Amino acid sequence: MTELPLFPLSGVLLPHGKMPLQIFEQRYLDLVRDSMKSASPFGVVWIRRGAEVAVKGSAAPQLGDYGTSARIVDWDQLPNGLLGVTIEGGQRFDLAATSRRDNGLVVGQVSLRAPQAPAQMAPQWEQLLDVLRSLETHPHVQRMALQVDYQDAWQVAYTLLQLLPLEEAIKYRLLGLDDIRDLMGELDAILNQISGEDSLDDLD
Repeated sequence: MTELPLFPLSGVLLPHGKMPLQIFEQRYLDLVRDSMKSASPFGVVWIRRGAEVAVKGSAAPQLGDYGTSARIVDWDQLPNGLLGVTIEGGQRFDLAATSRRDNGLVVGQVSLRAPQAPAQMAPQWEQLLDVLRSLETHPHVQRMALQVDYQDAWQVAYTLLQLLPLEEAIKYRLLGLDDIRDLMGELDAILNQISGEDSLDDLD
């Protein structure tokens, strides 16, 4: 069991995925400072119910049972004066218990899941890779400077899942899958539904 400071979010962070954040609450400014100073990760957990921003008198948000470790890969001061950081997903973990520090920061007792060994891309998944490459041509995605090993099905799947405009509950459910065939099958079905076709051949 490992203690990990947590950053609960309304969005789901996937391994290999990148996500921009605006930091303004003092507890998270402290978290970012400590993480950058020590080059240590923190945990991102999806908020099932509740709000990201603490409101006096409101109930604590209901967190997911698992999440993803994160590290800061870029930071800058935004035009609105807030601190902007870009985080990148690392290892998945299961959340066993939480406690709260004096500054309001939530700390989790977590069990890190074993990293997935690279999985070779299968021919039937090549259409998913085509969709990812299409998304990577968009200027917003290009600014993220993604580095994807196209031969590793896990990286392809997670990066694609991070970029797709899906409900966060779907991303959370797929984050929990441990078999690459299940994950790729789910993604294929989702994209078929989005395209309205029986195959992904015509999906741009």
